[in-house]
Amino acid sequence: MSSDFALQIPAELETALRLKTVQYLVTKRPWLDLYGVNVRPVAPYGSASRRVNVDPALIHRCLPDELLFEVFSRMAPYDLGRAACVCRKWRYTLRNPMFWRNACLKAWQLSGMVENYKILQSKYESSWRKMWILRPRIRIDGLYVSRNTYIHAGVREWTVTNPVHLVCYYRYMRFFPSGRFLYKTSGQTVKEVVKCMSFRASKTDGVFSGPYTLTDDKVEATFMYPGLCPTMWRACLRLRGTTLGANNRMDLLSLSTSKVNSDGIIEPGADILGPVELQESVISRISHQRGLAPFAFVPFEEVEASVLNLPVEKMDYYVPG
Repeated sequence: MSSDFALQIPAELETALRLKTVQYLVTKRPWLDLYGVNVRPVAPYGSASRRVNVDPALIHRCLPDELLFEVFSRMAPYDLGRAACVCRKWRYTLRNPMFWRNACLKAWQLSGMVENYKILQSKYESSWRKMWILRPRIRIDGLYVSRNTYIHAGVREWTVTNPVHLVCYYRYMRFFPSGRFLYKTSGQTVKEVVKCMSFRASKTDGVFSGPYTLTDDKVEATFMYPGLCPTMWRACLRLRGTTLGANNRMDLLSLSTSKVNSDGIIEPGADILGPVELQESVISRISHQRGLAPFAFVPFEEVEASVLNLPVEKMDYYVPG
């Protein structure tokens, strides 16, 4: 027998009771909401990562980043490389391409800005720093020195002794970014010659100047010996380095001197780096096979302590490597 009283439940309350029942049956998984979200791990309490990041270096606390950036912009490229080894902050700061852009445009200013940008994009993946390290360049912060030795027979004394002498002389070359270079052949050591290797040197110092060109790793340099019968000195060299980006060696591939006749004197402003074949009728070339020792680079700050200052008694032969 059914009861005459029927319980009437509203539809809204019935829906709420069903949702409450579902909450007991369905397990909550809040970690599913973290999928695809990078959450930084929380460091343990008291660890170093929870502390305030204060640079302990006094120079970083006293020197603003803007002023540090200005100091780096006035430094030489090789000094920037040394500064990058000081700390992590300096290394990341010196990754700024502006520093290396200025250095590259100055080192290869003869190629022109447009040509440098083309080479940058085609060969060095638009990285000025990579271009500075990998592209051959002539260093201008020192001297290239070639130490040459040969044996010379001395004066015989009766039939008892037959002396020989070991003669040592040097070839010095200093390059400038403007496309000019200075050359000197002397028996003096590098610390004595470096004082006169400038454009202010007089002719009595035996310093000659001329133009040079750089094509890939090949260097063509030439100048004119003055006199009644001028002589043209021409050298072909190849750049290389003992380490990546050093460019501290130059191999002397060929060396020639040429007498210029009175009818074939080249004007001072003429292109004396042109093809030699065009001047064969007026110039007699002499190729030299001796004194072709490689050039070793000596920075200005290492001139006084260079091993090239040692006399023949302490260093008879020098192998630049």
